[in-house]
Amino acid sequence: MSAVEMSGTSDKGVSGPFLGVSASAGGNRWVDRLVPSRVHIALAIAQQHNVPEVLGRMLASRLGDDIDVGVYLDPSIKNLMPDPHSLQDMEKAAMRIAQAMTGQQPIVIYGDYDVDGGTSSALWKRFLAAHGLDCRIYIPDRMTEGYGPNAAAMQQLVADGAKLIITVDCGSTSHEAMQAVADSDCDVIIIDHHQLGEDFPPCYALVNPNRPDDLSGQGDLAAAGVVFLTLVAVLKELRKQGYYNDNRKAPDLLQLLDLVALATICDVVPLTGLNRAYVHKGLQVMHHRQNAGLRALADVAGLQEAPNAYHLGFLLGPRINAGGRIGNASLGAQLLSSDDDVEAQKIAEQLDRYNSERKAMEGVMLEEAVAAADQLIEKDPDTPIIITGSNDWHKGLVGLLASRLVDRFKRPALAIAWEGGGEGTGSARSVQGVDIGGAIRAAVDKGLLLKGGGHAMAGGLTLFESKYGEVRTFLRSALKEACEQAGSSSDLLIDGALTPRAANEELLHRLEMAGPYGSSNPPPRFVFPAHHVNFAKIVGNGHVRCSLQAGDGSRLDAVAFRCADTPIGELLLNNAGLPLHIAGSLKLNSWGGRTKVEMIIDDVADPRKNR
Repeated sequence: MSAVEMSGTSDKGVSGPFLGVSASAGGNRWVDRLVPSRVHIALAIAQQHNVPEVLGRMLASRLGDDIDVGVYLDPSIKNLMPDPHSLQDMEKAAMRIAQAMTGQQPIVIYGDYDVDGGTSSALWKRFLAAHGLDCRIYIPDRMTEGYGPNAAAMQQLVADGAKLIITVDCGSTSHEAMQAVADSDCDVIIIDHHQLGEDFPPCYALVNPNRPDDLSGQGDLAAAGVVFLTLVAVLKELRKQGYYNDNRKAPDLLQLLDLVALATICDVVPLTGLNRAYVHKGLQVMHHRQNAGLRALADVAGLQEAPNAYHLGFLLGPRINAGGRIGNASLGAQLLSSDDDVEAQKIAEQLDRYNSERKAMEGVMLEEAVAAADQLIEKDPDTPIIITGSNDWHKGLVGLLASRLVDRFKRPALAIAWEGGGEGTGSARSVQGVDIGGAIRAAVDKGLLLKGGGHAMAGGLTLFESKYGEVRTFLRSALKEACEQAGSSSDLLIDGALTPRAANEELLHRLEMAGPYGSSNPPPRFVFPAHHVNFAKIVGNGHVRCSLQAGDGSRLDAVAFRCADTPIGELLLNNAGLPLHIAGSLKLNSWGGRTKVEMIIDDVADPRKNR
């Protein structure tokens, strides 16, 4: 295990339920994340590193005994950066890209339409611009071209004069598209992170830490993280060739980490090892607001404070994705690679409008999807995957639907937009421990899908409606065992108990030392015991906003997302003044020049039913 990765082991369940909660409104048993045998370690960490006891408890419960806590609290790129050449084909790719740069050959970046693809494309645009070079970015239209390189687009790029095409966040399974230009005088380098089989598409080099023969151990990186390693390798190659002299200075690659951080958070890859360093340092870069596009996007999103992982995932990312989902797929890459404040502001405002439209459309679709899922589960409560579809759904939003269904029903979900001609475009999302991307790849190998791929937590596919029944049967069978294991425990891990008076700004700033938080490093979850709900109301698309009050009179504002018609929402809205145990995470919210602590509610329990 890496010295900065989560241990992945736990003695959870050794002690009794936290506050006696064995059956919460969310159907969970609450468990103290810190097992009794590690309490002394928590105290030692707090004393040795001069941090609050609550932070010591968090670190002791999440990290292995061989962890260097000092390094963990200050993750650095220098300490965690692997040799880029440890990735298969990296040296070959770096040499070819350096050759194209020194020879000023026309370069095209072929990217995906999501945040990871847009940031990856912008990284190349900015890297090449720092060397006085330009490149064309090509982002396929989600509605007409679909995901990944297609033969027609690749052939047209070659006809337009491209001598090197670099695909980012796509290409690993694009056999037909790569074959279409295999005999041309244009080389193709694939830089990706999605799963693939042992049959690689024809290309000059394929840099993907998830290819079966890659032993680098970097398979958790987002595509932008792989691109950053490639930039390091190219810079080293240029140095070796003597490219940099008094008239040419190497760019500071660390200044590009704001883009890498954005992709790493939005692609929901594990925040361990190098990924954690990417986000930790990237947020520091983003704080200086040097990227015109990110600066404009933060302004239209109303972000008035130093950005954190939450802001990247829930404010900035959705706006960039909105362009690819319902608008112009290339807007994200344009925004993130722009140095023109006027252009950046214009694009950011357009993306903000698209995001508002997306929210309205998603609300209607989600209501239909939840109704269909409820019927499915009523017929088969043990179904390992929820599969829904409609002829009226926008295929750019099915990924969001799948995510919402996973959040609500705690199992993998696949949402399909059926189109004319009997074809459907689907997006799948999963839960920890269930590899949805692998299942989709297996379905492709069996000839059940037209195309498909992804990674453990997410995937996409295209299928004929005539094959729907076979696909459904296959996925249910393929995921059954993993889902049973993943769903065998409904424990909700708790990091401690607090009151509103203790949940202050200083505490949150100290807790950020263990961040950034996200996949594989969830934000600390605290319980506010026996608190009264002063008021509660439904806002937005089924969110419940409320105010909590402790026995000492201190108060805390809170929100439970998308739960108005769930047992959690019903308990918050109809508690009749009775005290409730409320579990969730904390965040700082700045508005109108004021900063205050707010709670994001994960679960609620009635003390009367948990004694």
